[in-house]
Amino acid sequence: MNMSKLEPMMPDTADTKVAPRFDRTAAAILDAAAQVFSEQGTAANLADVAAAAGVSRATLYRYYPNREALLKALAAYALTELANHLNDAGLERATVKEAIERLARALVAVGDRYSVVASGQCSPDEADAERLVRAPMRAVFERGIASGALRQDLTADVLLELFGGTLSAAFKLTRNRQLGAEEASAAAAAVFLDGARAR
Repeated sequence: MNMSKLEPMMPDTADTKVAPRFDRTAAAILDAAAQVFSEQGTAANLADVAAAAGVSRATLYRYYPNREALLKALAAYALTELANHLNDAGLERATVKEAIERLARALVAVGDRYSVVASGQCSPDEADAERLVRAPMRAVFERGIASGALRQDLTADVLLELFGGTLSAAFKLTRNRQLGAEEASAAAAAVFLDGARAR
């Protein structure tokens, strides 16, 4: 599978004749939802999303009949965008240090846009998240341990969990506008690497 060409995950439609228009409309709604939820948090309502997308509430409800359906689709959409960022990062061609810095940039950029997903208020499919995101990330940490670049007293899964905690703090810094996404990702990578580097 070529992940660089992943398309946004859209709801199924039985009528293939309207699929191209449907995909554009669904993508516009999901882009607007990402923006609205990022700015307003969970206080945002579907009317706010419809207005930001430039569609009527009836149109929004035709594609996403309730808030739960919209959040589920948004989680899948965010996962696809993150997988594309990770694929574009060239992790396997970078040194472990560079790969971790690239991971931080990709995750903070997407996490800032999809704060409702990053905060755990909606979650993508676990199997897809494992295959598209966690497995490529884990491979970086496994490579770092095997090469001696990262400490060997912790497993790749433990390092991955610790890295995730560092990134959660970076998401918070960007949401609170204390740091920009680039500054927050650089800080997260540096702090993590100082603790994870081989002794």
